[in-house]
Amino acid sequence: MKQMYFLHGLPRAGNTLLGSLLNQNSKIALTANSPCADMISELYMLKHTDIFKNFQDHKSFDNVTKSLFQNYYKDWSADHIIDRAPWGVPINLKNLKLIEKDIKIIILVRDVPEILASFIKWSQREPTSFVNQYDAKTVEEKCDMLMNKDGQIIKELVGIKHLIDQQPKEIYHMVEYNDLCDDPRRTIEGIYNFLGIEQYNHRYNQLDQFEVNGMKYDDNILGQNLHTIETNSINSNNYNEFKENVNDILPKSIIEKYNNLNFWKVK
Repeated sequence: MKQMYFLHGLPRAGNTLLGSLLNQNSKIALTANSPCADMISELYMLKHTDIFKNFQDHKSFDNVTKSLFQNYYKDWSADHIIDRAPWGVPINLKNLKLIEKDIKIIILVRDVPEILASFIKWSQREPTSFVNQYDAKTVEEKCDMLMNKDGQIIKELVGIKHLIDQQPKEIYHMVEYNDLCDDPRRTIEGIYNFLGIEQYNHRYNQLDQFEVNGMKYDDNILGQNLHTIETNSINSNNYNEFKENVNDILPKSIIEKYNNLNFWKVK
């Protein structure tokens, strides 16, 4: 039986890098964005249909939902699966609690202006970027588009805030992107301690691009190199240099507009 854990991360916050590191351990599989949260949500919506209300076979229904993870990951070789999805979103977390008893969620965060700057820098380098496929032309317009209330960044932020504000600290472990870059060894050891998994001797240079269970991202979908990481080493100097350049990438008005969304820093 697979041991399930969960990851809720902001985009451009080190999800791919963390996966590249943890997946060095053949006993662990940190997934790409998983459809499992949406699958579970769709299943529970069936309980509101007339067909189910007319014949409420809850036990058979629960047999399906409670076995979903084990069936989905049945052919994966790893013992420990870390499923990445917006699990902190209230409805996803509510559903998860119905089918999993001991929940442990890794939260990956990064300053919101840094996330926006990362998207903008990538879009300037890659014409195929989804950021360039909208009507937004200026950097300010593109940032506002990325921060649309129905977009991924806001959805992830809402879920993470719900986790921090409404859930006991025992079920989540916060990882900041700068900590992953500045001290990856200590950060990874902290994750192992939180999950209760035996430590593993990871390498922090000559990294592999993200791959899990023999599969890789298809960056033809959202834009080339969206999930490409620097493989030589995890270099804190590169991160610090980027952080200093955020003011050159983003207008001051955007930084001031979205800097107050780093709510985890006041906890």
